[in-house]
Amino acid sequence: MPSSDLDLLGPVSETVALDPEAVISRAGDPIAHVFFPHSGAISLMIDMADGQTVATAAVGREGAVGILSVLGPSLSAVTAVVRAAGSASRIPASRFHAAFNRSPAIRHMVQNHARGMLVQFQIGSACNALHPVEARMARWLLQFRDRIDQDVLPLTQQALSQILGVRRTTVTLLMGKLRASGAIRSDQRGRIEIDRSRLAAAACECHGTMRLEVEEICSVNTARSRPAVPSAAVRIPEIESGDIV
Repeated sequence: MPSSDLDLLGPVSETVALDPEAVISRAGDPIAHVFFPHSGAISLMIDMADGQTVATAAVGREGAVGILSVLGPSLSAVTAVVRAAGSASRIPASRFHAAFNRSPAIRHMVQNHARGMLVQFQIGSACNALHPVEARMARWLLQFRDRIDQDVLPLTQQALSQILGVRRTTVTLLMGKLRASGAIRSDQRGRIEIDRSRLAAAACECHGTMRLEVEEICSVNTARSRPAVPSAAVRIPEIESGDIV
């Protein structure tokens, strides 16, 4: 974004730590802050009345949590839980709403973010309904790997059971299958080392589809943000793997 637009956010932004398993927003509570992760990974969770949970999306440095507060004071529809430690810029929702109203660039950013999240919600819903749980777990592990950009994931089996909406014993069984196939090299307490290529083979097509959809959004946005150049020199730059969902 232009520096003048960033200046609307800088004075009201503070850097905060994202501690493992910290809840940064809870379903039903007013959205008080917007979080822009610099590192780490967050899962957006749906909490059912009987205590069961399931994840609807993952957020890392490519996105934000609480950004729909730009629509006005509202309650959070999801619970946001830190799954991999990191840091984030935190901005009061009211101040972000004011900057959103003043800046076309910020409005465009929010629109792009909403498109990316909608891709996750739509494909994730279909995946949960149609694909086996082993493929879905492989897909989630890859989504977290995309965000923290390393092959050792700081995830417990309890966290995976909450994300997938299955019993802990089911996760233990699935981990054994993935380990036998070589998709997971080791599964120590709170640390899962993966083989990315073999894990991709075990996952359903949804992870790749999500990546391609977001690559397209990023490519179009990058092209639009560049100054006009002669048509012969127009080129959409490559998207680095660490910069996409």
